Amino acid sequence: MEPRKEQILSLIWQESHVSVKKLAEQLKVSDATIRRDLHGLASEGLIGLVHGGASVVRNSDYSFLSKSRRNVEAKRTIAKIACELISDGDQLFLDSGTTCFEMTTFLRSKRSLHIIVNSVRTAQELNSPSLNILMLGGQYRPDRMDAVGPMAAEVLERLRGYRAFIGADGLVMDFGLTTVDIDSANIFALAVKNSKECILLADSSKFDQPSLYKVTDFKNVSTVITEKRPSPQWEDFFNSQNVKVLYPEKTSENL
Repeated sequence: MEPRKEQILSLIWQESHVSVKKLAEQLKVSDATIRRDLHGLASEGLIGLVHGGASVVRNSDYSFLSKSRRNVEAKRTIAKIACELISDGDQLFLDSGTTCFEMTTFLRSKRSLHIIVNSVRTAQELNSPSLNILMLGGQYRPDRMDAVGPMAAEVLERLRGYRAFIGADGLVMDFGLTTVDIDSANIFALAVKNSKECILLADSSKFDQPSLYKVTDFKNVSTVITEKRPSPQWEDFFNSQNVKVLYPEKTSENL
């Protein structure tokens, strides 16, 4: 996808609705250019066109391709911070979400990592002789490019000693980390349960946006990484749960 279209998608997902005029001003292009881009994105089902602009389509499209185009810059920022926590020789679990997928760019330069994945796409991107990849088997889902189900869970039950990097479709203080489908929830919950530490990767659009299926409670999370400072309410909540929070302005202070 063209960088400008990625920026447009990111802005729409951050603000839910953006006008043509505002997009043109921020991206320094003409209104006509923005309209062409919006029509192209709408034809792919990624946004909805409304009078004078575009808005988020809150539908059931949670395919890897669709999710990978949302909040792209935020995910890259989060992934970079996450990889700064990883040293050569570490053992990791990466979930099959698009934020963890963004970590692959930074992980290829590491040495002797042991990485557990259930995402075919992530495994392919981690193709490096210096990395050891363990791919969980199970039922393959083409739209998400991952493996789930009892066979994947059986392998995961045999593994310990890793740190789990987990994304989420929504976060709620009194319910925890959530996702939109039960198969992902089951695999990620087991990955957290068997890990020695859980690190949550979540951009700001996920806060106070519950999804249907619970993954785990915040008491099982050691660190939250996001792309900007959370609201005072969330900061107070994380402090009460003894959860460390990392975002760009605070990274150097905490590492």
